[in-house]
Amino acid sequence: MRNNGQKDYHILAQQLQFTPEGEKYLKEALTHPTYWEGAKENTNHNQRLEFFGDAILGLVMAEYLFLHFPKRQEGELTRMRASLVCEGSLAKAAQAIALGDYLFLGKGCENNGDRQRPSILADAFEAVIGAIYLDRGLEGARSFILQALLGEEPDWNKINQEDNKSHLQSFVQQFGEDPLEYRVEKEWGPDHEKLFLVAVCYKGKKLAEGEGSSKKEAEQQAAGIAYKNRKQWKNLLKVEMDAESLS
Repeated sequence: MRNNGQKDYHILAQQLQFTPEGEKYLKEALTHPTYWEGAKENTNHNQRLEFFGDAILGLVMAEYLFLHFPKRQEGELTRMRASLVCEGSLAKAAQAIALGDYLFLGKGCENNGDRQRPSILADAFEAVIGAIYLDRGLEGARSFILQALLGEEPDWNKINQEDNKSHLQSFVQQFGEDPLEYRVEKEWGPDHEKLFLVAVCYKGKKLAEGEGSSKKEAEQQAAGIAYKNRKQWKNLLKVEMDAESLS
């Protein structure tokens, strides 16, 4: 049975250079769990391959960044990798190969127009990575990943600058849903060369300060410093949370 509008996955298999024996892995990677809703027997879908592909993706990108940026420190490399493997990046790469057109979806997903939903595309893309690994090994998976995600070299400096706030916010969410607060502590200098000192705070606790020629730049620097030093302050937040739970 095929969903309405779904393309023959054998076309994608040829495009991605799967061997005839490996096409079964691709079909599994393209099968969303909802496709088998109501089935009496356990059937294969892409969640296991997604788990496997996610690990391969992390390894390949970590290897690439480690070898190509020998002077970058752990915090910078972590932010660079996170930007490359985030849901948006993976969904965009999936769209570039029209992955959504080949998905096996349940009727509910099909009727909701979920073929282009970013979360479904990103998960399927990771599952395809796992399928390629099973078919052609690590070299095949590495080649596919680098081409799909690094076909055009990203602006690494921009990634490092702009992702600080989002990565810090993602990290502090383990301590609760409170938003980060950015507070201007000081500003000085003439109007055409004004400087700002901004503090980033969470639950009233100052995590770090940053300086910049604009508030946005100072916020990004503060977030970057806080994220880099997260091991120094995360335990303090945890202790405060434990104390609150016991009061």
